[in-house]
Amino acid sequence: MVRMSLDPVQVMSGQVKELKVSPSTNGGSRGSWEEKEEPQQQDHLGLSTKPKPVTGRRPRKVEGGVFFPKPENAVTVAVSSRVLFRTEREQKVFEQKGVEEYLRFQIEHENEPFAPGPAFPFVKALAAVNTRLRELYPQSEELFDIVLVTYNHAHVGVRLINTINHHNLFIERFCMTGGSSPIGYLKAWQTNLYLSADAEKVREALAEGIAAATMFMTEKLTEVSESQLRVAFDGDAVLFSDESERIFKAHGLDKFFEHERENEDTLLDHGPLKGFLEALGKLQKKFYTKGQRLDCPIRTYLVTARSAASSGIRALKTLRAWGLEIDEALFLAGAPKGPMLEKIRPHIYFDDQMFHVEGAAEMGTVAAHVPYGIAQKHQTPNAKQKTSAAK
Repeated sequence: MVRMSLDPVQVMSGQVKELKVSPSTNGGSRGSWEEKEEPQQQDHLGLSTKPKPVTGRRPRKVEGGVFFPKPENAVTVAVSSRVLFRTEREQKVFEQKGVEEYLRFQIEHENEPFAPGPAFPFVKALAAVNTRLRELYPQSEELFDIVLVTYNHAHVGVRLINTINHHNLFIERFCMTGGSSPIGYLKAWQTNLYLSADAEKVREALAEGIAAATMFMTEKLTEVSESQLRVAFDGDAVLFSDESERIFKAHGLDKFFEHERENEDTLLDHGPLKGFLEALGKLQKKFYTKGQRLDCPIRTYLVTARSAASSGIRALKTLRAWGLEIDEALFLAGAPKGPMLEKIRPHIYFDDQMFHVEGAAEMGTVAAHVPYGIAQKHQTPNAKQKTSAAK
């Protein structure tokens, strides 16, 4: 089994090959930006009035006049700084020397960019989709909107902003909570998805009805598409409720199959990530309307341990009744998910069971754990031990 760090201070040895990333002190190489930018005048919005391109960065152009989409119109993805970037070195300073030394360290190194973390390719893919949407709908606010969420003090914001500009990310919304819980802010942003390294905060978000998952550092990452966002979901306890999983855990496989046959025409209740799939589908339809179904930059996958003939029909009928489309559905009948995910190469895969998250990571897939449902009470001792290490 691949070693996974459920503690984000561990180092991720692999890098996504397609990402063009400059050296960083966090990634093991020395140095910061080699080219400095001359001071530029800014208008009342903080936008440069005399943009000067710098090596490794593009001018941050806003198309169609849309700069800040309203939360009610956007698909808001809140990402922790500890999963967007690699902050293991800084985390060690905090744990070993305390908050004051940590803040001093961050200020002293604020011109050194963080290296990409596990959520970085996902966020880049969201930006690629936004580019396509702006080309088709210049005035529309129906876009992905990224919010960077961090427990950091505001002093650390300078380094985060420098890093975002260095990597040419378009992230303008920040929540720097200074150690306080971010959950209330997530609700105010009308967040559609929250990704964090903090399993407890993910559980807190789920309890508040916010789609959320825990992300981990892995030793191996496969190359992913830079032009098409690929998101893969497990079924039970992720898109759907854990109703059927409860039957399986309590009574075994035969009773599970019997229950599914008897309830074939009864819709499954929704799971914690149903709303995020719904949001993705809404954006997909904007491309379909323009005749770009076959060239859509968003593709979704259902990767489930269910059997197709014995229990898959209920899942498909439920999705159809919800008005949701899944581009590809893989019913594996208990077979390992890792090899299938290796072929799909998703930017992120959501599953409620650590066994499958670890199996996906073994094959180089960025997998996120959704700590929801009955499976959380039936983890293997190894999974429980690893999960507790993340707290």
